[in-house]
Amino acid sequence: MIMRIFQVIIRPGKEEEFARFFHETAIPLMKRTKGIVQILPGAPLADSPREFSFVMVWDNLEALKEFVGEDYASPHVDPAEAELVESRTIKHYDLVR
Repeated sequence: MIMRIFQVIIRPGKEEEFARFFHETAIPLMKRTKGIVQILPGAPLADSPREFSFVMVWDNLEALKEFVGEDYASPHVDPAEAELVESRTIKHYDLVR
């Protein structure tokens, strides 16, 4: 299994708009995506109010590539979030059991 950690920093003043997108669009989308075993969405804490994250566990690398394409190391960005996000990071790991 593959663990994918996706983190974003939101543009100042866009926190509420992104929070709506995160809860109403991103989380439901990921929950129904084929190949995902588990998602762990992370909302900001008071000391980092512009940071959101997703930890996703995928069945395998092929399932992840089906969703994001061959260039799985690049963050997959929904057009609705593009103008809200200042920066993104993404990391992948083999899940240790």
